Amino acid sequence: MRRATQTAADRAYVAFVESAWTRHLRLAVLLTGDRWRGEELLQDTLVNIYARWRRLARHDDLHAYLRRAMVNNNTSLWRRRRRERLVAEVPDHPARTEGRHPDSADLRAALLALSPKQRAVVVLRHYEDLPEKEIARLLGCTVGSVKSHHARAIARLRTLVREPSGL
Repeated sequence: MRRATQTAADRAYVAFVESAWTRHLRLAVLLTGDRWRGEELLQDTLVNIYARWRRLARHDDLHAYLRRAMVNNNTSLWRRRRRERLVAEVPDHPARTEGRHPDSADLRAALLALSPKQRAVVVLRHYEDLPEKEIARLLGCTVGSVKSHHARAIARLRTLVREPSGL
């Protein structure tokens, strides 16, 4: 009987992973700034969730839980790698072309120049389209702190790339 329960739980976990992988991979890549680190972050987070799957399977919003766990895991990784420089060189003032939006490489380099917390706020706000209150809950800080990080991040992004109308 216990074996059948494990199999059902395992099937539920596999279904969750299949639904979560593509949905959250881009978030992981944006948080880490690198495709391979993003995949590693998502995979490590999903492994951690599997270890607690029986308890978490009853959670109201597993995708929200996964997002928060990825942000927390990324912050922990960043703290461990604090001295490692993620971007080889980001120019102080990249060449700008009048009237164009930054291409994805320019924007990616600019995002990598932000602190991990600022990057998390920008990605969660503009990619995941989460409200400030939810971002504050995910990051374990106040709404005022989220607003402050967001304002500083947007100001920094504006100095690094041509200002699109949306920023």
